[in-house]
Amino acid sequence: MNTRSRLAGAILALAFSAMLPNIGTAAEIKVIASNAVKEAYADLVPAFEKTSGHKVTTVWGGTLDITRRVSAGEVFDIVVIPASGIDSLIRDGRLAAGSRIDFAKSGIGIARHPSAPKPDVSSADALKASLVSARSIVLSSGPSSFYLLDLFKKWGIADTLAPKIKRLASGLSVGESLARHEGDIGFTQISEFLAIKGIDYVGPLPADVQHMTVFAMGVHAAAPAAAPARQLISFLTSPEATKALHHSGMEPGWVK
Repeated sequence: MNTRSRLAGAILALAFSAMLPNIGTAAEIKVIASNAVKEAYADLVPAFEKTSGHKVTTVWGGTLDITRRVSAGEVFDIVVIPASGIDSLIRDGRLAAGSRIDFAKSGIGIARHPSAPKPDVSSADALKASLVSARSIVLSSGPSSFYLLDLFKKWGIADTLAPKIKRLASGLSVGESLARHEGDIGFTQISEFLAIKGIDYVGPLPADVQHMTVFAMGVHAAAPAAAPARQLISFLTSPEATKALHHSGMEPGWVK
């Protein structure tokens, strides 16, 4: 964690110390979370651990893999994936009814390998033309890729782009793939590009075709540390957490 993050964590610890009750016995809170929220979450959790005395253990992954693991019976105190996935796991009885809390809103970003031509993102038409002329395109396996593949169909360029598209397996990083020059242009959640070295972050999708994903948290129906887990969720969705989300290119999901 860099100096700025440590300072932010110290400030958060002071801000939250009065909010967190003295629970007496420290617990281990097990979390499985989408890579999209990693930067903001990682900045916030140390302050929670310091003020609460709890230990937070986090497993990172892609949405598809997380959903598969929880659906197959793995138990984590908190699950963090797109809100639609949280709702589905609640319907299936894996997560506790009424436990969904929205955490972060994220738009889709575009990045490139530094040696690749810079795509024009000034408008939807300009982006469409850039993609048609691009040599290779990297997509994630997450919600951004489903949206984009549908968008390419609506634009009438799906067949043209299909041979150029490399769609990564669940949990793999589009940014890291671009840094290795496994593609020229890549799309994923903005937050997943900002911390990657060796790439050029171009910017968000044009506003008229942008798609926002809400990442939400849910408590497992069989969570061993349900009460501390809810305490962590309260911490992560407090007003003071907004700065960490903005720093990672996201918006607070609990603000309507």
